[in-house]
Amino acid sequence: MKLKILVGTMTGTAEYVAQAIQMDCADLLDDIEVLMMDDLDISVFGDAPGQGLVYLICTSTYGAGDVPDNARKLYESFDTQPRYLGHVRYGVLALGDHAHDPTFCLGGMKFDERLQDLGAQRIGEVWCHDASSGTLAETEGTLWCREWLKLARAAA
Repeated sequence: MKLKILVGTMTGTAEYVAQAIQMDCADLLDDIEVLMMDDLDISVFGDAPGQGLVYLICTSTYGAGDVPDNARKLYESFDTQPRYLGHVRYGVLALGDHAHDPTFCLGGMKFDERLQDLGAQRIGEVWCHDASSGTLAETEGTLWCREWLKLARAAA
């Protein structure tokens, strides 16, 4: 199985979480690729099933519940270049802060909603990390990802 982690971030936290997952889960997978969402569009998902390929959207929320600036092109391409993504299997790791409760983890939720609208198949539930919780996103995120990868394998 191959994992592509697509990272949307403003401050670098989501990138740090993705890198921690890449290092911590290397014993579970031979191929983990971290891609910043900068300049990506819907074509990153390809046109056909990738053998054993799963995607992880690792993104923060910015402003009033928006996706980060570097994720905007990819997110908007779901509307400007829509196509059926039934071959895509994915998970979402959303970063947020309950201090901004109405928009908590909305960046990740927006990606999840649009991917499902286009037919992609989510594995497991969206995982949300609360920056106000006193826990480290990279520690909690890697623990979650290890369990999520078991689900992804079982669903293959």
